This record gives sequence, structure tokens and C-alpha cells, in this order.
Amino acid sequence: MENNMTTSPSQAALKSGLYLGLTMFILTLLAYFIDYTILVSFWFGIVILALFFGLIVYFGFQYRKEVGGFLEYGPAFMFSFVTLLVSGLIGLVGNLILYQVIDPQLPTMLVDAQLENMLNMMDRFGAGDSISGDQLDEIRDGVQANFTVFGQIKSFGIGLIVYAIMALILAAIIKKRDKSLDY
Repeated sequence: MENNMTTSPSQAALKSGLYLGLTMFILTLLAYFIDYTILVSFWFGIVILALFFGLIVYFGFQYRKEVGGFLEYGPAFMFSFVTLLVSGLIGLVGNLILYQVIDPQLPTMLVDAQLENMLNMMDRFGAGDSISGDQLDEIRDGVQANFTVFGQIKSFGIGLIVYAIMALILAAIIKKRDKSLDY
């Protein structure tokens, strides 16, 4: 007998989230090994974000195809949110390993690179001299705090809200109603 049971959105999302999380972590490691300043560059963030969204949509379309070509908004949201959650957890663990185990000096180097990028951008807009040394130290401390274990976990917690909003948008892209059921 053939088993016609389809995979639930959560089950499919676990696999997709695992692939997505590992892909993003590998790209982060590649960027780190090539030149750590890539991690705080604007273009790298845009490329990663586009790839991230693209892969979720791709996995969502694959899941929709797997379940018969149609997927209601609710299951599409569940799929998207669980995919984001799993990939986020993998990213959290990967970043903690990178920042706390592999290279504990990396957060300090990234903060310096990020501040340099910010100051260069402010200079281009003619506002480079408007920031005082005390303000720069405050910004440095705030950014540095984001790389601590607590800061990473706090960012993940805030990220859950962002994941929910992203999942709403992604579900709207992934869903497809069976119009033949309309009367």
C-alpha cells in the first residue's frame, strides 16, 4: 500500500529551516575567512537578505507543489514562520560559536569596522564632525553589547517579532488558493 500522507507545514519547515540555517552559517563563515569586514558591509547584508527571502520562497513553492499545488494562507504562514525560526536558531548557535569560541576577538573587530563604515557614511553626507567622542563611545558600547551571549539571545528574541512579520509577507507570496472550489 502506498502512503498518501503529506508532510505537515511544520515538518517541511524543519527541513527547509535546517537547510536555510546551514546555508546562511556557511556563507557567514566563508565571508569571515575571506575578510571579516565583509560581515558588516552593506552589500553583503543585501545579498544575504535577498538570498534568504529567495530560498524561503523557493522552499515554500516546493512544499506547495508537494502538497498538491495549493496551499492556504494559514499553512503557508506556519511553514514560513517555522522555517525562519529554525534557521534563526541555527544562526544564533552558529554566531555564538563564531563569536565566543572560534574567534572571541571578532566582535571587537566587527564593532570597529561597523563604526568606521558608519563614520564614512556620515562623512559622505557632511555630518561626520557632528558626533562627539562620548557619543561614539556610547555607540561602540551598544554595538559591542549585541555580540555578547545575552545580546545575541536578546536579538533573537526581538527577531521573533520580525520573523512573524516576515512570515506574514512570505505566506502571502507562497499561498495559492484552489479556485475550482469556489462556487
